[in-house]
Amino acid sequence: MTLGEKIKDFRMRVGLSQEQLAEKIGVSRQAITKWESDRGIPDIKNLQYLAKLFDVSIDSLINSPEDSQAIVIKEEIDIESYGVTGKCRSQYDAVVKEKYPNAEIIYPLIRRKKLNFAQEIVDFIVQPGTLQVADAFNDTSSYYLVEMDNKHLLVQETKTFIESKELHDKFEGKKCVVDGNLFKKFTYTI
Repeated sequence: MTLGEKIKDFRMRVGLSQEQLAEKIGVSRQAITKWESDRGIPDIKNLQYLAKLFDVSIDSLINSPEDSQAIVIKEEIDIESYGVTGKCRSQYDAVVKEKYPNAEIIYPLIRRKKLNFAQEIVDFIVQPGTLQVADAFNDTSSYYLVEMDNKHLLVQETKTFIESKELHDKFEGKKCVVDGNLFKKFTYTI
């Protein structure tokens, strides 16, 4: 896969137009078109921006194929710069709504660690719920399921970044296990 094909693949996986990607890294839409068609290549500064945005190394962007389970996109944010409007119930809702304006539907998610059998026994013996409470203090992120372009994205937000990855399997029903975490959809959508 060429560099241009990789840039286009990453861009399309997160549902960005060429213009939106260009705006995020501070170049023209025409520059993105040239890169994606392999008629030009980004300079080192733009390669750094692309690698940071897609949360991959420059080396892997240039040389090796990416795992399809890899982080799709990662951006720094300042949660305090967002206001609560419309269907949004929090600043975190507002961020994900702004980042995915073309989403068909956005579900806020509740996350809890999926305990293995041994952890469940220890949790039961020590004090039921102790491991879940400790885990909740370790990960205070907000999570969302974004459905767009026949894809499901798992989005994690903190006060300083938003990170999204495409799920291999669609999130069917109300619950889903991803990377050792059990996610459950809230009853409302954004």
